[in-house]
This record gives sequence, C-alpha cells and structure tokens, in this order.
Amino acid sequence: MFCTSATERRNLLTENYIARRLKEAYQPGLVASTDGYAALATSQSGQQLTCAAVLMPLAWKEDEWHLLFTRRTKRVENHKGQVSFPGGACEAGETAEQTALRESMEEIGLQQADVRVLGRLNDVVTITHYRVAPLVGVIPWPYRFRLSPVEVGCVFLIPLIWLTQRENWEEHLVTLDGTVYPFPVVIYHKYDGEVVWGATARMVQNLIKVVFE
Repeated sequence: MFCTSATERRNLLTENYIARRLKEAYQPGLVASTDGYAALATSQSGQQLTCAAVLMPLAWKEDEWHLLFTRRTKRVENHKGQVSFPGGACEAGETAEQTALRESMEEIGLQQADVRVLGRLNDVVTITHYRVAPLVGVIPWPYRFRLSPVEVGCVFLIPLIWLTQRENWEEHLVTLDGTVYPFPVVIYHKYDGEVVWGATARMVQNLIKVVFE
C-alpha cells in the first residue's frame, strides 16, 4: 500500500503536512467508510443517525507520531470495554470540534487549550447508528490525564507507523442479522495487549489513506 520506507514516512509527517493533507481530503457532508457499512446504514436500515464526534490525538514521542486511544470501562452504556478515541454524542448547537474537545476534557481531562486541531476526516457511520466526525489534533506528551472513572479504564499510545504496516491488521467480513455482507472489518493485531478494531480502526485507516496516499 505504501511505497516509502518507515523512516521516510516519519520525516514527511510535519504538523503542517498533516494539516494540509486533511484540508485537501475533507469533503463536507460526505460519509467515508473503509468497509462499506455506511451505504448499508444510510440506505437500508432507516435508522436515525445520532451526531457524534471524536478526537484522534497525535502525540510526538521518541521521534515519531503516536495515536492516543482509550479503553472504555464496563460501566458505559455503549461499546463496553472496547478501544476507542475520546468523544461522544453532540449537544445541541455544538460544532463537531466543540463536541470532540468537550468530550475529551470530560473523559480524559485533556484541556482544550492543549489541543492543536489540524483538521478533520470525512464522517464515519457506525453499526450502532452514530454518524461520527473524526477530528485530528496534536497534544503535548507526556501529559497528566485525569480519567473519568465511569467512562475510561485507561489511555495508551500506538505508533502511527506501526498502524500503517499491512502485516499488523486483518480484514473480516461482516454478518448482520444472520446475513453475511461483503464489507471487511479491520481488526488490528494486539499492541501491548490492546486490540483496535471496528469503527475506531476504520478511522485509523481513513487517516492513513489521507496522510500517506
């Protein structure tokens, strides 16, 4: 998928470069998906989609970019115990950026003033009927997080280059309501015991496509 070496890719990835690529790729109103679920959700289910937004935090550590993820607790209403990005449902009158930053502050104690938003990806529709706007931003590292005990069990980093390497993920077909659909779901191999998959993995793949292709 990627023709440059890992070292060359690291050298390319300045904040300005990432921001420019995001700006060039973003198309307002367009739903993006690496597995085709968006078409099914929007055209066949008839389900009302709930507005949501997440922050995809980039942290510079040990001379390369890492993405920060959260692992949800078993006490949350949706996606119990799953790996995700900080974020949640929109409140009335909020922009996607406001939602992502508010939720990040509430979930992991990330102060809005400490986030440099670089741009956003096209929206992703989830199997739980959310239309999610992914915002990409740079955060300081190290950082003193304050985790919501109800929502977040832990935060962790994965190197962005590791996430680009094809040997680190697999794709599997989706079965919904007893029907097998030809929509491959991305499932990453374990990294320090954590598994990134589903909508979160789709967002990672979309970011990789924008930045590296």
